[in-house]
Amino acid sequence: MSDGSAPLLVGEELEKEYRSGSEVVRVLRGASVTVGAGEFVTLIGASGVGKSTLLHLLGGLDHPTAGRVLFAGEDLAGRGEAGLARYRRQDVGFVFQFYNLLGDMTALENAMIPGLIERRPTGEVRERATAALVEVGLSDRLNHLPGELSGGEQQRVAIARALINGPRIILADEPTGNLDPKTSEVIYDLFLRLQAERGLAFLVATHNSDLARKAERGYRLVDGRAREVLGGLERDRVSVSQS
Repeated sequence: MSDGSAPLLVGEELEKEYRSGSEVVRVLRGASVTVGAGEFVTLIGASGVGKSTLLHLLGGLDHPTAGRVLFAGEDLAGRGEAGLARYRRQDVGFVFQFYNLLGDMTALENAMIPGLIERRPTGEVRERATAALVEVGLSDRLNHLPGELSGGEQQRVAIARALINGPRIILADEPTGNLDPKTSEVIYDLFLRLQAERGLAFLVATHNSDLARKAERGYRLVDGRAREVLGGLERDRVSVSQS
């Protein structure tokens, strides 16, 4: 990080393996990543290399086989399930490739869900969700169902939903994977605006190298390890030792 501050989110030598009968599948083999407060970082790599797995570990959605995740210097392993749930609700916002909107609920109602889960007063949640939808450019779509929205509009609803509990970092998993190139640019530019205006940190997993160049830093996931990319995609530096 350019300002020398302590990182907000750290994955240290993360390993993840799954068992299928007698077979062990090793997805991550000691991947290390850091994201500073207010920093925009990308995680690039082909489909199936473990980008989603890494984001799930960093977001507290899954547990690593080895290694650790630190948020603001705290090891998430010490939190327990209730503490991890608070971390997911309060500190992290998630944006997924397939939007994950409820089809029988309006854009406003979908955006309200995290605030209601957090048991905030309904009126406050409605105000927060409305403001977030206005912020992402959907002031005229509050009462539309997902089926009445374009793919880009649905993703913006998902982004508004990720914002309403005031997270410090957004983890986005192939957020433009279902979108055309022009709409993908719009979504990335929205991320960059939110970074600048809110001071939000972003870690965005993508296979799109053109969009990845917009980031301050990035990591390329190769063979279960993270190779740090400095200065866009101009040159690579191995960020973890190779075995």
